[in-house]
Amino acid sequence: MSDRPVLAVTLGDPAGIGPEITARTLAEAGPEVPARGIAVGDPAVLRRAARACGLDVQVRAVDTWDPEPAGEGVIDCFDTGVVGDTELAWGEVYELAGRAAIAAIEVATHAALDGRVAGVVTSPIHKEAIWAAGAEHLGHTEMLGALTGSTRNNTMFVVRDKKIFFATRHVSLRKALDQITEQRVYHGIQEALTALRVFSTDEPTLAVAAINPHGGENGNFGDEEIVHIEPAVRRARDEGAQVVGPVPADSVFHQLLQGRFDGVLSQYHDQGHIAAKTVDFDGTISVTVGLPILRTSVDHGTAFDIAGKGIADHATMRSAFLAGANLARFADRIRAEYGS
Repeated sequence: MSDRPVLAVTLGDPAGIGPEITARTLAEAGPEVPARGIAVGDPAVLRRAARACGLDVQVRAVDTWDPEPAGEGVIDCFDTGVVGDTELAWGEVYELAGRAAIAAIEVATHAALDGRVAGVVTSPIHKEAIWAAGAEHLGHTEMLGALTGSTRNNTMFVVRDKKIFFATRHVSLRKALDQITEQRVYHGIQEALTALRVFSTDEPTLAVAAINPHGGENGNFGDEEIVHIEPAVRRARDEGAQVVGPVPADSVFHQLLQGRFDGVLSQYHDQGHIAAKTVDFDGTISVTVGLPILRTSVDHGTAFDIAGKGIADHATMRSAFLAGANLARFADRIRAEYGS
């Protein structure tokens, strides 16, 4: 048996590009990678994707998380038995595809909760498909929270080993501004510091981004910094945390890359996303923190328009898998911190 930890890699929506980018990624993952991957889904779906990509690989159906290594040119797939040999048209919304995507997430998550795998790497799912299958969740994060019983679900972006966090996420910019309060920013600081201690260093330094140009210019360009952000930063510092800010957003991410901080708390979705993806679009990885399991993910959708054509770029999935492999060593710390 291999002594490398195992990552469960879900195929995502069978009609999207998830199976293709998974096939390419696992076909490339040699013994030098510090973890081995097992795909989760229907083997027939993965075989079809491999053919579409022109890959000379064998897909082996398995029903255990510690199969004997089969050697080069073989991808193991933990069979969820949902789609079977049914061939779904590429790029279409299917209730069956939604069920398959949900089943893969459930199987992989339970394996991680039971300690049979070190973590989960997720391919993109299609919201309409999972809703057609009866899911009540907006997406992966909410589904994983329900499966693990966690209410501390936050997103950590990792780019060039630097971490970016978010005080608000999937709301309009106008709503995000309304949601910025001292308590929300303080909570975001605490969650970011906890994640940095779990995934990085025992004594992290966190920068908190400003919202307004030039950090508000003492209230002349907006008072969110004075009313909400500065008090939250001061409160955290009074408790002994190494927190600085608010730092103007046009310089804080540059300073992060220069190594001044271990992480940045951005105030809204695009503030952090634009910075990370401009630095390295394919290398920006999403890690869901707050769960009692390790979960990394691509940060793109199912790309129905190119599904089945064998042209989907798997660079982001490769980065997500490699990040999961490198973070697998923190599985016990993740469980200890977020499992209660």
